[in-house]
Amino acid sequence: MSVNLPRKDLETWANYLLDYSLGGIKKEDVIMLKGEHITWPLLSVLQDKIFAAGAIADMNIVPPDNDRGKVWSASMARHGSKEQIEGVPEWHKERYKAMTKYIEVLGAENPELYANLPDETSKAIMRADEPIKNLRLLKPWVLTLFPTQGFADLEGMTLEEYARVIVNASLVDPRMLNDVEEDIYQLLNHSQTIRIVTEHPGNGRQLELKMDIGGRNIVKCTGKRNFPDGEVFTSPNTNTVEGEIFVDLPVSFVGVTIQGIYLKFEKGKIVDYSADKNGETLEKIIETDEGSHRLGEVALGMNNGIEKVLKHPLFVEKVGGTLHIAIGASYPECYVDDPSSEQGTKELEQFFEQGKLNRSAQHVDIVTDFREGGCGKAVYLDDVKLEIEDNIWVVPDKHKVKGASAGHQKW
Repeated sequence: MSVNLPRKDLETWANYLLDYSLGGIKKEDVIMLKGEHITWPLLSVLQDKIFAAGAIADMNIVPPDNDRGKVWSASMARHGSKEQIEGVPEWHKERYKAMTKYIEVLGAENPELYANLPDETSKAIMRADEPIKNLRLLKPWVLTLFPTQGFADLEGMTLEEYARVIVNASLVDPRMLNDVEEDIYQLLNHSQTIRIVTEHPGNGRQLELKMDIGGRNIVKCTGKRNFPDGEVFTSPNTNTVEGEIFVDLPVSFVGVTIQGIYLKFEKGKIVDYSADKNGETLEKIIETDEGSHRLGEVALGMNNGIEKVLKHPLFVEKVGGTLHIAIGASYPECYVDDPSSEQGTKELEQFFEQGKLNRSAQHVDIVTDFREGGCGKAVYLDDVKLEIEDNIWVVPDKHKVKGASAGHQKW
């Protein structure tokens, strides 16, 4: 079952992705469009616009048993060997090298097809896919989410209800987020540490997680990478992460919902962990490789226009008044201005050797709710305690950085 969306809505959505997120189409562009066939209504409109502009659309249609078009599908994980998985065809790598820009339309027909895969082979696929993922991240890219029955079922919603939430959020002009995020962005830019206080609902214990962000680039997200958007993020200096955190909002990972996550870090490494729901899936994530025992991102959700908190990471991590961390890989752009340059590559290697940058086949966002009723209790940037107004993070007036915007707005 597929959703029937008005052509004018698909046109508006596609225009934002091509003209705003990717900065327009040039005749020399080769733009990869990746997604399952069930997302075809949006892929088709994007394809038409790319060809009409004189560029090339590389249509990468994903099998329904492959989570996000990884280098191998669930069939390989269930029936193949690690030796087969390592034999990634050279043409596959060349295809990603040849593209100039990338749009991935998320949305699955049947997420259960790639859920609960064998542990060893699924880890091997993640490792084999990492070089391909890194090629993509060096090009201009954007992700968006198309409503499907399979994902609506994961949320416990009808397709019509789910589509309304997704489409309404995807038709809002993302440039409005620029002012909303400015105060938080400026304060993060002037801060050395983040301290996160949560409460464990099982025993009422106060937990504290602290990390150093000194010297890191802060990224304001206004629809250039994710669409819809609404977060301000950075990658912490990996080895400085210390303490404990409880993460309460449910997150969907390869068709499985994980909830109630507890993590303990010592010297940057996860040394203890548990989950109230699907702890075995959390274990698979953390035990993927050395880097999946570490933290790659910390971010504040800044979008108070999302109608409902969904499990999909693209949406749940953007909700205003939430904070998310990512288990796994750091973002190169948080360390150097041009990760694809020769100098940038050299500097990234130095940061990795210093233990400030983390590498992993995983990057899994998990989200804590700091709004009323959530287990999140406080976030401090250095000694400044952030506040929440109208379900959005704000900087207290006396701590606003000179030159930042004067306020926030609901959009």
